[in-house]
Amino acid sequence: MSVVDHSVLSKVRPLKSATKSLKKNRGRNSQGRITMRHKGGGVRKLYREVDFKQSKLDIPGRVEALEYDPIRTAFIMRVVYKDGDRFYHLAPKSIKIGDEIITAPKTSLTVGNRMSLKNIPIGYGVHNVEINPGKGGQIIRSAGSEAQVLAHESGYTHLKMPSGEIRKILWDNFASVGQVSNPNHNLVTIGKAGRSRLMGIRPTVRGTAMNPVDHPYGGGEGRQPRGTKRPKTRWGKVTGGRKTRNKKKWSNNLIILKKSKKR
Repeated sequence: MSVVDHSVLSKVRPLKSATKSLKKNRGRNSQGRITMRHKGGGVRKLYREVDFKQSKLDIPGRVEALEYDPIRTAFIMRVVYKDGDRFYHLAPKSIKIGDEIITAPKTSLTVGNRMSLKNIPIGYGVHNVEINPGKGGQIIRSAGSEAQVLAHESGYTHLKMPSGEIRKILWDNFASVGQVSNPNHNLVTIGKAGRSRLMGIRPTVRGTAMNPVDHPYGGGEGRQPRGTKRPKTRWGKVTGGRKTRNKKKWSNNLIILKKSKKR
């Protein structure tokens, strides 16, 4: 079992004005029915309201604390602005307590600063990128992720995503400079079943261990092969290699190069 190094984080209580409790409804819909299996239980978590928009233009802010967020894979930072307002933002890698950040259409290329994509030079890494103008960051928000600026052309910025996909984003949209914090998140070993339960992850039973009434892979004396031509879910839906992206999705025209296939 391994854990992430939290020595860089501040030992402070969460910002009360930016926290709220979450209702226990993991994996259930509004009727209380299970719509996503293997979710439930877990320790209580206090939700931190993170400001992905960072709409306070041209007002400098100072990083007051670096904190752990139980809901997210990345760390968050508490920022106090010159006008006295405090907000939570995603913490980029290598940012420190006391550093100053600012959001403006054009500003210095310092880690944590936020600006329009057209003003970020080619080769720089960015995160918390807007897709729709003014909506706030929607992509590149998980631990250790960043997109690379490849080109600026005809009102669009070409970004190389962590998946290898290259897509066009409107160059007036905002993005934060740098890589998201906690890059070692993917190296964590859960170690034991009890820790998964504390995280709200319930056990997963293999289809081949079930009865024929419960799964297409079930039944048979002893260990049996799959017995179906294509891999299927418990409900007989074909999976494993079938394309699920909508062919009429509006953003298909913005994809220059699709992500590379896993080998």
